Amino acid sequence: MTAATQPQAGPSGRNKKSRKNAKKPSTKTSKLRKISERQTLDALEQAAINYEPPEDLTLFSDLPISDFTKRGLKKAFFLEMTDIQAKSLPVSLKGKDVLGAARTGSGKTLAFLVPVLEILYRRKWGPADGLGALIISPTRELAVQIFEVLRSIGGYHSFSAGLWPLQMLVLDEADRILDMGFSRTLAALLGHLPKSRQTLLFSATQTQSVSDLARLSLKNPASIGLGESATSSMPQNLEQHYVLCTLDKKLDILWSFIKTHLQSKVLVFMSSCKQVRFVFETFCKMHPGMSLLHLHGKQKQATRIAVYQKFISSKHAVLFATDIAARGLDFPAVDWVLQLDAPEDADTYIHRVGRTARYESKGKALMFLLPSEEEGMTAALKKKQIEIQNIKIRPSKTQSIENQLQNFCFQDPEIKYLGQRAFVSYLRSIHLHKDKSIFKLDELPVQRFAESLGLPGAPKIKFLNKEIAKMKKNASRIAETTRAAALKEQEEEEDTIEEDADSSSEGSEPDEDEDEDEAKDRQENRHEENADPESVKPSKNGGVRTKYDRMFERKNQGILSAHYSKLVDHEPADDEDDEFITLKRADHDLPDDNNEVLDTSDLSKRKLKLSKSKRAIVKNGVAKKLVFDDDGQAHELYELADAEDLYKAKGGLAGVKEEGKKFAEEERGKMKVTDIVDKQEAREKKREKKRKRKEREHGMMMDGDDMPQAELAPLSDDDGYVSPDFDLPDMPVEGEEDVPPPSKRIKTSARQSRDVDMGDDALDADEELALRLLRR
Repeated sequence: MTAATQPQAGPSGRNKKSRKNAKKPSTKTSKLRKISERQTLDALEQAAINYEPPEDLTLFSDLPISDFTKRGLKKAFFLEMTDIQAKSLPVSLKGKDVLGAARTGSGKTLAFLVPVLEILYRRKWGPADGLGALIISPTRELAVQIFEVLRSIGGYHSFSAGLWPLQMLVLDEADRILDMGFSRTLAALLGHLPKSRQTLLFSATQTQSVSDLARLSLKNPASIGLGESATSSMPQNLEQHYVLCTLDKKLDILWSFIKTHLQSKVLVFMSSCKQVRFVFETFCKMHPGMSLLHLHGKQKQATRIAVYQKFISSKHAVLFATDIAARGLDFPAVDWVLQLDAPEDADTYIHRVGRTARYESKGKALMFLLPSEEEGMTAALKKKQIEIQNIKIRPSKTQSIENQLQNFCFQDPEIKYLGQRAFVSYLRSIHLHKDKSIFKLDELPVQRFAESLGLPGAPKIKFLNKEIAKMKKNASRIAETTRAAALKEQEEEEDTIEEDADSSSEGSEPDEDEDEDEAKDRQENRHEENADPESVKPSKNGGVRTKYDRMFERKNQGILSAHYSKLVDHEPADDEDDEFITLKRADHDLPDDNNEVLDTSDLSKRKLKLSKSKRAIVKNGVAKKLVFDDDGQAHELYELADAEDLYKAKGGLAGVKEEGKKFAEEERGKMKVTDIVDKQEAREKKREKKRKRKEREHGMMMDGDDMPQAELAPLSDDDGYVSPDFDLPDMPVEGEEDVPPPSKRIKTSARQSRDVDMGDDALDADEELALRLLRR
């Protein structure tokens, strides 16, 4: 990437005329000027190679650089150097490789742009020499920013783009380039670049992947800023805090923060594009009173650049963004950096908060952490020697927006869809993060989070269901392993206890007041106190015999029998006032014959399931379906009166027959009404079908004369022979004047069509019409 100043366009004829009238310089003067330029460049290169920077180096004008670069820096108001610039520029101007690390906002861009301009200038790089420098950045916004800085300081130089050979390679934010999945692409690119090049590699954080890349692509690089403490990567004038909040309260706190900081410039980071768009769309509908912007990777490039430029030029605004805005972008005068979602690691935290407190300005950073994320995130930051303080949010200053979001989702399906996508994308980001000491998916209040977004319920998530199934599977394996280990340990303890019991029984006699059964029970109690409560022991009959089975098989279990009988006894207890809590069961006065107990000891599972319904029928009777009449009275769906009572009430056989006739008359009347309704509906359907058919036929008849119409060919005796189209002159035909022109097709009814005379006259008319058509 290089800057280029294009010559001004003008009339071609004038330029030719001026070139004809201009006097050509003498060959001797041209040679002297070239020699002078060469000597100046050689002297500048020797000065850069032999330059030893003083300890108090601060000004760009003190560097061994060209006048063109000095004028460009002065015009762009770059006079004093930052720490990384003062340390790296004397090294990179000598043509050496540099591996530099410095905090965000420390001026790394100028640290590699100045050497690019100077190296190409000293080597007299021109349009015919090809590509002179290649600068690679992780995002397009950062590339645009680098290009703008290059234009501002390189306006007095003149370079052009080409193909080969390459003199300089610059990798800005190299760790982010590798993290975004471009490691293979970058390795392939390095394989095609010439080895005799100068490489500058800069980043605010140095990772193992960057070290591996430096080892492969740099030759004896000068390490700048790598030996300093990790705290130097943080801006000095930055105030860092974090707040603990539940997942469903994040948007409430964010909205309340915006409403109380309307005169600030705020940058809000979120974990996914869908979250950024959902928050932006909903907050815009609530009109906070300041400008809202959003920036994410799903936007088109023109939109991203427009948003970037607008946020730069705004004094008071809120920008919702993903980590696409966390690297290298220089947003001036940012007051607050909010991290609504926790960063994936400490390096991302450093780059996010680096968007504020740049150079010598001040800034504040606030990170939202869930209770499950606090311990892991603070530990990760302490490893980077970053101390961050916890602050509390006043509940009285927090405004809930859950009802408003629910209203938006109910009225606008697009907002509801965005909320669902934001919900899924956030949980997916938590699921994909590697550091599980920070991001714990199983501890998130998923249902409450969906409600806080205004959704009626939590959407179904496939990967979450798979994760739950995986956890259950692993839990069952762990339980089985633990059970086997406990069983083995119990067997070992039983052997030890039996040996101890045998040895103790030889030297001691049982007490007179203690019988043999009590001694046995006491020994079992000692054994069970040492055993695992969840352990099991196989019984002699092949079943599983647990601790509780042994407890209820003891002979002294009568101690608890009285309390147990009070819990299950249907009769009220006599000592009712002595008990603190008792459970009484109501006596439903069921008949004695319904209280039979079914023996289920020898039944299969299928029969046991069937027996449940039978027991329910025995206990509660057959279920009856009730219906309600117009008066609201409930009665059974099918009520059958008693035959004898009905016979007596109707006055004998004659009354019953009369009642039957009345019922038959009523049903007959109902059938007549139904038949009338059915016939009327059938007539309506037939009438509607006929009307639609007439409309279609009328539409065919009303077509224009130019529309093609189908004609039936006349009957002929030529056995399928088709006459050729002869170019014959139009000859008058006898009776032609009397033949009317063909008219439009008129639909005739079926009755009229039966009255049409299909005689010889009609046949003659068809033959004449066919001859006329052949002559055309």
